[in-house]
Amino acid sequence: MSISQPPKLYCLPTNLPIDGAVRIDLEEGIPVFRASSSVQSRVEELLAKQQETSLSAEEEQELDCYEEIDDYLSFVNRTMRNLSFAPTQPAS
Repeated sequence: MSISQPPKLYCLPTNLPIDGAVRIDLEEGIPVFRASSSVQSRVEELLAKQQETSLSAEEEQELDCYEEIDDYLSFVNRTMRNLSFAPTQPAS
């Protein structure tokens, strides 16, 4: 089984809470990485503001960075899930 390269992260939001930014849940014994509730709330706040009015350039960049992080976590979660369900190779 070949594993593709993870997406590149080009930035992290400057106000990303480093402590508690990601939580890990177990689903069927597999770790699943998710944004914390505080990060999810910030993304929802930015998306709501974006629908009502324009975001500042800084807010647009912050939202783009959160999207990159989401893509990265999705990649990690898919990889972990695929590896856990991959057939094991017999030892040589």
